[in-house]
Amino acid sequence: MTTGRERILTTLAHREPDRVPSDLGASFVTGIHHVAYRKLRTALGLEGEVAIADQRLGLARVDDDVRARLDVAAGLVGPAGPSPDSWQFELHESNDGYKFYHDEYGIGYRSPKVGGLYYDIFDNPLRGDITVEDIERYPWPDIDDPHRYAGIRGRAETIQFEEQRATLFRGVCTGIFQFASWTRGHEAFFMDMLADRAVAEALLDKALEIKMAGWAHIFEVAGDLVDITYDSDDYGTQNSMMLSPDLWRQLIKPRLAKLHAFIHEKSNAKIFYHSCGAIRPIIPDLIECGVDILNPVQVSAADMDSASLKKEFGRDIVFWGGTIDAQHTLPSGSPAEIKAEVRRHIEDLMPGGGFVFSAVHNIQADVPGENVIAMWDALAEFGRYAPASAVPAESR
Repeated sequence: MTTGRERILTTLAHREPDRVPSDLGASFVTGIHHVAYRKLRTALGLEGEVAIADQRLGLARVDDDVRARLDVAAGLVGPAGPSPDSWQFELHESNDGYKFYHDEYGIGYRSPKVGGLYYDIFDNPLRGDITVEDIERYPWPDIDDPHRYAGIRGRAETIQFEEQRATLFRGVCTGIFQFASWTRGHEAFFMDMLADRAVAEALLDKALEIKMAGWAHIFEVAGDLVDITYDSDDYGTQNSMMLSPDLWRQLIKPRLAKLHAFIHEKSNAKIFYHSCGAIRPIIPDLIECGVDILNPVQVSAADMDSASLKKEFGRDIVFWGGTIDAQHTLPSGSPAEIKAEVRRHIEDLMPGGGFVFSAVHNIQADVPGENVIAMWDALAEFGRYAPASAVPAESR
């Protein structure tokens, strides 16, 4: 019997397993909101409490019974927070109707007390007029704190050997572009990139330094168990990129290439990279600087058609996602409409391997449980390869 991990490793090698592997909840960009998750559990006839996996995004922890029903092929491994004596999560309530907290980097997040689904950034610790020296003097978290990495190896062993799923490892912070704009503030950082390049580059370099230090510790304790690393850094809007491709190539690409070269040097991991929106202009650059897997493959964004993406880039990159228009069809379509759209994208992306089935980004709160089931029913019906083409994953 082919395991989930074998299916993942085979498709990552651009070969066809017995069927397309699937993911729900193996990262914080392929998850499901806790409101939708409750509806899914009800639709599946399952009981039990729902636990939160990520406070900011409102994501549920996907339980063993749901993973088994949907045959999820990968599992999440990641560092914990710092030692409690250096920082602890504390949720507060304001007088103006919000719940809020600050993370260990000093970034503030808030959500309406009534009807809030997510936590949005409202406080940037490096806002205002700053210098490169201010960035250096800022009390950044201790990435060398061993508390962060305790338990990682055991979790990875459970996923690989007991559950026989692929390990998807996250790092210690978000992507370098998001790190800079979240700590500085979006408007300020966008102006920095054009008007104060020294500050912009210092923040990007600090993000790179933190990320590389975190990955070094992860590889030290569990490097032989890392199947995939994942990172998230959004560059796209619905219709275009947030910054010009040329500016991205000047500021982001060299640092991304350095980070990915480090990951590939220190491990055998494939690099999963999440970036929303219309990012087609830089897909060749992402491939050039070491990205192995592209997510979420936002098929509803400009110039992100699944068939043309597969034709142009399918030999060089794995598509993880791209299954359905998550903004319209998934929450509002009928099961028949969902099945038809999922079938089209599966048939576009699955030939030759190189495709992992997942929703385009996290499944949102307004999605009925029956619609999630309709997605996976379509996978079961249309996601099988011809038996003669099935190739077992190579041992690693």
